[in-house]
Amino acid sequence: MRPLVAPLFLAAALAAPLASHGQDRPLQSLPYSPGLNVKSMDTSADPCVDFYQYACGGWMRDNPIPADQPRWDVYSKLARDNQQFLWGILEDLAAKRRGRNAAQQKIGDYFAACMDEEAVERRGLQPLRPLLERVTHLRSKRELAPLLAQLHVDTGGGMLFGFGSDQDFADATQVIAFASAGGLGLPDRDYYLKDDERMRDIRAKYVLHVGRMLELAGESTADAERDAGTVLELETALARATLSRVDQRDPYKLFHKFNRQALRALTPAFDWNAYLQPLGLAKVQIFNVTEPEFFQQLQRELSTRSLDDLKAYLRWHLVHEAAPALTRALVSENFEFYSHTLRGVPELAPRWKRCVRLVDGQLGEALGQEFVRRAFGPELKASALHMTRQIEDAMGADIRSLDWMSEGTRQKALEKLHAVVNKIGYPDKWRDYSAVAIRRDDFFGNVVRAERFEAKRQLAKIGKPLDRGEWGMTPPTVNAYYNAQMNDINFPAGVLQPPLYDPKMDDAPNYGNTGGTIGHELTHGFDDEGRHFDAKGNLKDWWTKDDAKGFEDRAQCIVDQYAQYVIVDDIRINSRLTLGEDIADLGGLFLAYAAWKVQTEGQKLADRDGLTPDQRFFVGYAQWACENNRPENQRVSALTNPHSPGKYRVNGLMVNMPEFAKAFSCKPGQPMSSAKPCRVW
Repeated sequence: MRPLVAPLFLAAALAAPLASHGQDRPLQSLPYSPGLNVKSMDTSADPCVDFYQYACGGWMRDNPIPADQPRWDVYSKLARDNQQFLWGILEDLAAKRRGRNAAQQKIGDYFAACMDEEAVERRGLQPLRPLLERVTHLRSKRELAPLLAQLHVDTGGGMLFGFGSDQDFADATQVIAFASAGGLGLPDRDYYLKDDERMRDIRAKYVLHVGRMLELAGESTADAERDAGTVLELETALARATLSRVDQRDPYKLFHKFNRQALRALTPAFDWNAYLQPLGLAKVQIFNVTEPEFFQQLQRELSTRSLDDLKAYLRWHLVHEAAPALTRALVSENFEFYSHTLRGVPELAPRWKRCVRLVDGQLGEALGQEFVRRAFGPELKASALHMTRQIEDAMGADIRSLDWMSEGTRQKALEKLHAVVNKIGYPDKWRDYSAVAIRRDDFFGNVVRAERFEAKRQLAKIGKPLDRGEWGMTPPTVNAYYNAQMNDINFPAGVLQPPLYDPKMDDAPNYGNTGGTIGHELTHGFDDEGRHFDAKGNLKDWWTKDDAKGFEDRAQCIVDQYAQYVIVDDIRINSRLTLGEDIADLGGLFLAYAAWKVQTEGQKLADRDGLTPDQRFFVGYAQWACENNRPENQRVSALTNPHSPGKYRVNGLMVNMPEFAKAFSCKPGQPMSSAKPCRVW
């Protein structure tokens, strides 16, 4: 539903790299890939037995995972093209030095500073030493709060806990302070709590990694080993009090308003006044504490842990989050554990990719202006908006036809649907980065100043009315999202490019692909999480008891279906974790098909490439999901990813869609034909 933004120090290291080394070159224009590619198919497969293999078998054969990737899919390939295009833009702006506007100067000089790896090596750990010394000189636990305020702002990290701003669940027009669980170095709480052999092995390797990082930061071997053990102990204690990812999907479990006095009573060992004052929030009185039990555990740790234990923890997280902006040794060690050990990636991405990623992450709307100017015209925006409105009409017709929903709930659902805001391509108002000082000779400083700018921008929202024009993704991003509290769907310009959206192609694959994605995001407003928010984005129960049961019964059909699918080894899909995405996938496909039928009504559609129009719609849908994935990455995703694997995001839908069975003449009893199909929307 809502995009989650990782701290930018960390995101640069953990984000999936976007190209193989053999294809490394800056692009001056985006290459073309067709929206439906028959070469990506495997026509030897029976579509009624395994439609994913039929639609994607050729793609999987011809697209091995690049050495610097944990997985490789159609989205990754488009993102690679976009990133190489951005590389060309940034390389040009970095070389120009004259004739640039203010935004171009910032992104060009940031990129140039990032690419100067030798300058980074010469400076070594020097840029980080002032923050490390502040940790070292911490004299008492009373001084922890103001130091943590600085570290949160300067690194964007969630050391010990997370703190920021978000919409009030009870009044989506207002932005309030949020205090949330955080502080873990491993991807999920289950990495600390599961006691099988694989998790024990990962924890042992994590402790070795923490020790090596602390040694690279200047600690002795003995001290680093001791501190690494302390880090694991403290993080394990926090993990035990952290909600599971399934529980985090329930917004009611994340809504706990506290006033200042109650927050202090929850964690008396932490001086909230001293934390909030340097953040400019001394007068803030209302907070949403997403996980009170986590903060109770934090209180126990702050009360019982020695000051040295807390300093060891802070040193580790500071080095961990800053590592991608520092020396080769730290970058390599960080990659070795988080990408190689956890996800099976053989090679570190080349520096240009990491630098483009950072510019997009930290100055994304300045870079986005350059991308949009070159790659996203008004005709494309208009056609995408036309398709979006057709799919909204299809959902309106679907809601009006539901036999399991009462009239009162139906009217509330239609009210919410008609209130959805469509954001296509890029923001109406570009972000102003004039307050960010970018120096061509200070890469680490640029990262910190940009991080500080964004942290302060977010914190400045607290206590103010919501800006509904804001976006949560940058324009070049190959992704899309629905925000339940904004009640908007967002399609960046980067995802509206071939092969995902192909203006040269007939309607069938475009409605299957991009139409399915639009329907997917729209359905998120009515999935197991989104349905709890009303038309204004408030957390509010607008369902009757019987209607809620009708929804839950239909959702359970999907839970039961996807729980049978194996991801890797003997690990099955956690269908409670993936339920929202699975509901959205299925709803999106139904809506896109209905919209396509309206779009082509009265037209005489011809067969192409040996496929009927209906077959082209379904193949067009499936080919966005073609992928190859490393087993190590699949194991991480099984615990952390709310999306099902690509194979089941295709086959899991077709089995529920009679129109698919008719298009491919599937017989009852075949794997892609169900006698009892699931359907929610």
